[in-house]
Amino acid sequence: MSDDVSTEELSDEELDAQLREVADKFIDLANQQAQRFHKENVSQGMMYGTARFNAFVVASHADDVLAYDEDRDRAIEYFVGQYREMLISNLDDYRGSFEDLKYAHLISRRPN
Repeated sequence: MSDDVSTEELSDEELDAQLREVADKFIDLANQQAQRFHKENVSQGMMYGTARFNAFVVASHADDVLAYDEDRDRAIEYFVGQYREMLISNLDDYRGSFEDLKYAHLISRRPN
């Protein structure tokens, strides 16, 4: 894979593959950092880094400060919405994992 950023149109499948490849790299790095730091601190660091990078992405699309100010609220709504959907999806995936013995110790034995 080239280091050059491609400007050609990608299919949904290709975009999904790129997203997963990038996400897997960040997860690998987070797992490495979790060997040194508390996983909650790693999580906070990833969220902070993501917010910084997303702010850079928004700023890089604006021609000037007026355009930036116009896009700011829409960008916040977009990124918060995307994060919410992804978090819900991943929490649902992990919920299913509680049936596995690997996570059995995490299941509350208390009735709802």
